[in-house]
Amino acid sequence: MQKTINGATLRKMLITSYSLLEENKSSVDALNVFPVPDGDTGTNMTLTLKSAVTEMNACEGNSIEALCVAFNRGALKGARGNSGVILSQIIKGMFSEIMKCTEVITTKDFARACNKGCETAYKAVTVPKEGTILTIIKAIAESAKQNVKADSFETFLHSIITDAEQALQMTPDLLPVLKKAGVVDAGGRGLVIIFSGMYKMLAGEMINIDFVDKVTVDVTSEENHVKYESLADIRFAYCTEFFIINIFEKTTEADINSLRQHLLEIGDSVLCIGDLQLVKVHVHTNEPNKALGLALQLGELSGVKIENMLQQNRELRKNSKKEELNEYGIVAVAAGDGLSNVFKDIDVDYVISGGQTMNPSANDIATACDAVKAKTVFVLPNNKNIIMSAEQANDITSCNVVVIPTKSIPEGITSALAFDRNASIEENKEMMTEAIESVKSGAVTYAVRSTEIDGMSVKEGEIIGLDKHSILTKGDNIEDTTDQLIQKLVTNDTMNITLFYGDSVTQEQAEQFLSTLEVKYANCDVSMIEGGQPVYYYLISVE
Repeated sequence: MQKTINGATLRKMLITSYSLLEENKSSVDALNVFPVPDGDTGTNMTLTLKSAVTEMNACEGNSIEALCVAFNRGALKGARGNSGVILSQIIKGMFSEIMKCTEVITTKDFARACNKGCETAYKAVTVPKEGTILTIIKAIAESAKQNVKADSFETFLHSIITDAEQALQMTPDLLPVLKKAGVVDAGGRGLVIIFSGMYKMLAGEMINIDFVDKVTVDVTSEENHVKYESLADIRFAYCTEFFIINIFEKTTEADINSLRQHLLEIGDSVLCIGDLQLVKVHVHTNEPNKALGLALQLGELSGVKIENMLQQNRELRKNSKKEELNEYGIVAVAAGDGLSNVFKDIDVDYVISGGQTMNPSANDIATACDAVKAKTVFVLPNNKNIIMSAEQANDITSCNVVVIPTKSIPEGITSALAFDRNASIEENKEMMTEAIESVKSGAVTYAVRSTEIDGMSVKEGEIIGLDKHSILTKGDNIEDTTDQLIQKLVTNDTMNITLFYGDSVTQEQAEQFLSTLEVKYANCDVSMIEGGQPVYYYLISVE
């Protein structure tokens, strides 16, 4: 746990932020409806950050000041689109504060930087609107100030991200166009991703993650909910961007301000930032020629980019119309990356993270079913406590939900394998339900309290082996208890024994145990698969 960060760590944090945004830029693009639905916010923010990281990586040392100067310069040079330019201003404000740190950056320094980034961004926007990236940087600044006394930088950033996510989910209530489209703000999502990258690097976590709205659905699903046809027509057709360089000696700061006012007369989304060394201009207008002509009175032009947003919008609408629902889809509930991968490998479309002690709600299941984009979705609850919620999901989803009453992971896997995309709904329901009867399920965990159940006295902490109905074995050793459970589940007709080992069992332990089982059950095909599930040491499938 780090109390402060140095220049080397800052460099890694910023690189990780860029990597995470790059991985998720398409999802952010899919949310883009403000100020116009042209689908490029994620791309523009990524390119802005890429330029900043490229400039920073040219620094040979890890001086905080040098890294900040380079990163800020790169962000301004690479700023693209409304979101990219605003991001560059957030960076400008933040790094003007961070660069004052000589050796290390404290949470107090970072909080002060967030506040400066917020101030700079709001000043850069001619007509600030809430419900946008501005709202999110404000939430970040406020959270940073409130959590400045956190016990570590990781805890500090985690709190900021949590508060920023809450603010992001509120953006549709602040901006009608977002509510109409059924999405959160794209620029805000991009900013949350950037800060999440910083946290992920410090926490030592993988950067290949999904960003979620509410509990279960990643942002890619929101692409399917954007109601493009309900959005207003684009008023100004051309997104126009350029730099003014080699500024004339006669040009003054007043001239730059005057240019900004003239741009407001011929368009909107106006950003005109910089100084007498370099000016960055962004405007949505129907007269890009006038914008360029006005700028030429101040100096030379560079990096001119004019994009037809009408055409971009037409492509988005065209693609959204082309989308057709699949006939069938499958949603399964499972806890653990290993189990999730197993279901995806057998053609399950969506895996909800959940299970024992982590039961998803009916709304979580309904949202996942909608994300699959199918007329009929078969749901595998894989836990008796989730079946009722799955059945209720049918009342709040737009698709036909068919619940297969699987009560365990082995039942869910067997049921999914019985699915046939060429069969009818009733045929699939019958086949998938019948498949449940062909598998015996077992689970090995520990007793959370001393009790007497199923005629067996169990002590707290004791290892117990269960089938679907009761406790069958108990002991002090995980492997011995698991073996005893397997003995009670196998019969002379058993052909396959599969074990899924949990997150508290190492690969080495699992492989050693597998070797023992292969000898003992030589007449069966015994396999060991990483499940990664919490709570249970082993989940067992016997067929």
